[in-house]
Amino acid sequence: MKLVYFAWVRERIGVPEEERDLPDSVHMVADLIEWLIGHGENYAYAFENAQAIRVAIDRQHVPHDAPIGNAKEIAFFPPMTGG
Repeated sequence: MKLVYFAWVRERIGVPEEERDLPDSVHMVADLIEWLIGHGENYAYAFENAQAIRVAIDRQHVPHDAPIGNAKEIAFFPPMTGG
């Protein structure tokens, strides 16, 4: 699965995107975030306030309890501000 990181999420993790084989235990976005947190300090730092991170599955914004299903791409965005 392709994972894409934007803005400071990307900066904290250290890569703009990566391909990962997800374990069978990862069913929802929240499961994926918890699994990623276990992959090192950079991931833990990027997701330290996980509820603030916005997520898109195949370019559609979804809540953290959304099932991953057969997604091809999951993107992570920090909170957005603007005016």
